[in-house]
Amino acid sequence: MPFGDQPAYLRIADDLRQQIADGTLPPNAKLPSQAGIRARYGVSDTVALEARKVLMAEGLVEGRSGSGTYVRERPVPLRVFRSAYRTLGEPTPFRQEQADERQCGTWEAHSERQSASPLIAERLGLEGDEAVMCTRYVFRTGGEPVMLSTSWEPLRLTGRTPVMLPEEGPLGGRGVVERMAAIDVVVDNVQEEVWARPALASEASVLGGQPGHPVIVITRTFRSGGMPVETADIVVPADRYRIAYHLPVR
Repeated sequence: MPFGDQPAYLRIADDLRQQIADGTLPPNAKLPSQAGIRARYGVSDTVALEARKVLMAEGLVEGRSGSGTYVRERPVPLRVFRSAYRTLGEPTPFRQEQADERQCGTWEAHSERQSASPLIAERLGLEGDEAVMCTRYVFRTGGEPVMLSTSWEPLRLTGRTPVMLPEEGPLGGRGVVERMAAIDVVVDNVQEEVWARPALASEASVLGGQPGHPVIVITRTFRSGGMPVETADIVVPADRYRIAYHLPVR
């Protein structure tokens, strides 16, 4: 097969990607072996290997130990709902959705005191390695992992109060707005930035897929005036979910 200016491994990846898209290589079909790619396209082992790496990085194929490389199932993306509307007495939008028994939603959380990293200290307006409460969440729907979330709150604000542990105490499991109101902190704005990056190995081990597969990241910070009171990183598998926002019109 002749190749133009584009590197050969990318042209091969393009051809195999098209076969996956048009169903020539359907889900669970075995990808041609490295030797098969080499023979079919007239390229070296190195080029064949690089082409396979491209498809794996894109999440189109997956390796199965001792068996080979196969086309991954491509599920129809489901929605994770988010909203700019927050009121006292209401759980977060995700928890509202999970409260629907048809969703079979569950979550687990673990909190620990730690020193803020330079990045988290900057996001929370802290000095140096001040103490924060870090809470890690795994959200599931129908038993399947949907979303990871890691939240940080400054202990200079919540330490020695009933809301120091987000999932325990009289307001355990409630939203940031309601918990902060209980200690006379009025949350009046929230900022979210949405971006994408490859999944870390630790994330892929929980969410499924391979390290390097794309994930959607929502970086969120709640503020009271100009004071950050909580910041979080929310991670969602990009190939299985979409983020749907409900925003009020003013």
